[in-house]
Amino acid sequence: MTDTPNTKKVSKSEGEWKQELTPEQFHVTREHGTERAFTGPYWDNKEPGVYSCVCCGAPLFEGETKFDSGTGWPSFFAPIAEAAVSAHEDGSHSMRRTEVRCAACDAHLGHVFPDGPKPTGQRFCMNGHALKFERSK
Repeated sequence: MTDTPNTKKVSKSEGEWKQELTPEQFHVTREHGTERAFTGPYWDNKEPGVYSCVCCGAPLFEGETKFDSGTGWPSFFAPIAEAAVSAHEDGSHSMRRTEVRCAACDAHLGHVFPDGPKPTGQRFCMNGHALKFERSK
């Protein structure tokens, strides 16, 4: 896990985000939406590389922490650095969950659950449309 992620804050207007993102990316990241299981990108990607925020490019997860959770969303047991993401209480849909956002631009990424594999026991269940993947060379 990297200790020093890019923590420079990114702030743009709704119009700027709409111009830069696809409708699916905008819905997920700026409107706190969720893609349907098994429909978004990367849920079944097994290549080595880094997953970054689709909005601002901040590195979020390393491919070596990705695992098949069987949920249909990209799942990771740890972020690339603790400071790369932020956690927020989410009481929507009559549930109590912990929402995960990009620490740099506040993009909604998904949720974290305490049912992941070792060594962390966490499952960062992310929306593929919130991520951009760069394969390791």
